[in-house]
Amino acid sequence: MSRRRQQEQQPEDSSDEGSFADFDQNDQDVSMSDSDNDSSSIPRKDAALLDKDSDEEDLERLVLGSKVTWRDQLFRDDFLPDVSDSKALVPAAAAAKDDHDQATRKALDDSMLFAIDTGKPTDGPLFQETAAEVTSAEPQDAPAWEDSDDERLTVSLATASRLRKLRTFEGEDVVNGVEYSQRLRQQYLRLYPLPEWAAPPGAKRRRRSSAADDDLSSDSELENSDGEEIESALPLDAFLRSAASFAPTDSSNKKRRKLRPETLDIQRTRDIPDSHKSGGGVSSLAFHPSRPILLSTSVSSIMYLHSIDPAAHPTPNPLLTSVQVKRTDLRRAAFVGPEGEEIVFAGRRRYFHSWNLSSGDVKKVTKVQGHQKEHRTMERFRVSPDGKYMAIAASDKKGGGMLNIVNVDTMQWIAQARLDSRHGIADFGWWSDGNGLTIAGKDGSVAEWSLITKRTVGIWRDEGSIGGTVMVLGGRNGPAELGGHRWVAMGNTSGVLNVYDRNELVEKKGKEVQVKKLPTPARSFEQLTTAISVAEFSPDGQLLAFGSVLKKDAMRLVHLPSCTVYRNWPTEQTPLGRVTAVAFSAGSDVLAVGNDAGKIRLWEIRG
Repeated sequence: MSRRRQQEQQPEDSSDEGSFADFDQNDQDVSMSDSDNDSSSIPRKDAALLDKDSDEEDLERLVLGSKVTWRDQLFRDDFLPDVSDSKALVPAAAAAKDDHDQATRKALDDSMLFAIDTGKPTDGPLFQETAAEVTSAEPQDAPAWEDSDDERLTVSLATASRLRKLRTFEGEDVVNGVEYSQRLRQQYLRLYPLPEWAAPPGAKRRRRSSAADDDLSSDSELENSDGEEIESALPLDAFLRSAASFAPTDSSNKKRRKLRPETLDIQRTRDIPDSHKSGGGVSSLAFHPSRPILLSTSVSSIMYLHSIDPAAHPTPNPLLTSVQVKRTDLRRAAFVGPEGEEIVFAGRRRYFHSWNLSSGDVKKVTKVQGHQKEHRTMERFRVSPDGKYMAIAASDKKGGGMLNIVNVDTMQWIAQARLDSRHGIADFGWWSDGNGLTIAGKDGSVAEWSLITKRTVGIWRDEGSIGGTVMVLGGRNGPAELGGHRWVAMGNTSGVLNVYDRNELVEKKGKEVQVKKLPTPARSFEQLTTAISVAEFSPDGQLLAFGSVLKKDAMRLVHLPSCTVYRNWPTEQTPLGRVTAVAFSAGSDVLAVGNDAGKIRLWEIRG
């Protein structure tokens, strides 16, 4: 029976009172009825041409889409109570044939037939099942690309010299490609900070009060007392939690050796593997007072902490951590106190930082109460040997200079030392007992200032100085009235270094103690022809190193108390460069020299 004949057999008095279910009884009948109505005006002789075979229907379905009606699309994803059942996943056209589903659909409110996409996951069981499948199929930590050839690849670590540092033990040789790539990543993280784009989501939550307060980033996450988070590039392990994590240097228990004058047994050892960026070179060096640790800074805003161990494998003198202080060219950093549990560092800025290595807390001091206008920069500071006080050079005022003394624990202002020197203060240093300072002016005048009385004990003048540059104190068995240091070295712009015996500075007249105004130096060293820029005494007081950054390899070593320059070191082949910083270890057996190229070289002093 043809479709035309089926339509003619239907009652002519069919009214529009059909129910909602009658309209949606069968999608096939509706489409057939619509097709017949549209073709009612076509002659019977062409009706056979409108009949479609299965191939034509498949082609029409591919080009024009499915013939599913708009009502089937409307109720395909309805919110029925049995949506979790397997029957809810059948096509809407088959579900419409079920009378029970039709009655349920008519009983639903209009608000339940539509859903608003809010972007948040729903709590429906269907969504939970889908989310579980997606989670299991796509792990979050899966690598973006995996190469199956890595497992079959073999790499020899012992053959190539540049790959030997990747070995975990000396006898290791061949590893596969997967292990090789992991060790390359570990080696990269030892040298460079982890970039922000490579960090996992939520790992970095930085709180910035302002752009100026976001100064410090390092290898592990530290938090200062102000709530400012500090990021770091490599973990500091137990060292940040306790400075006692390294074996102490037994220099105090070791018998003090006597060095010979004129010739010195000194051997070059392994250099520091990490170099500071070029531009300004190494700005300061400092050894830990009781641990084999070297602290170095540079004007490229980087601070390094290295463990001094030339025999360490695979990297001698390994890096503990590298800290970057953003927008601050670090000029000086120093350990605080005899135990060295704190580091104070500063650049050419109006603030400085105090880093407690035991607790990990970082304090930022932006001003000295009542004297903040006097500090345009806080890079010139010195910490007392007992770690209680810190002196900061203020700006020049009325042709002279001043020092503000603050308490390290509370960062409160204690006192102020003044020196009427033309062009201000050149350098200054603490007495060995921490009860005073020696202040050198740029015009050659020197003041001895007492912290107990908060007054100047005496003022004397450096012989022949027309422009002071550096001043350093050292040695033992000096006058108790001037803090206990025996030697004081004064460098000037003409390249001359004068060394004074402080026992000769003091004149006793009864109970009063006076300082000579024009003392005679114990020895004047004229080996250099450019301005003296660095000078440092060894902790045992037997060696004095001084140099100039204005000329290559301009450095000398002096023996004390004979005040003689060593002839056998340095030589023309000694790779010093332009010396910018010098430091001796706590046991006076290691000499560190930094240059303008950012390299730090080490020498072992044997006797």
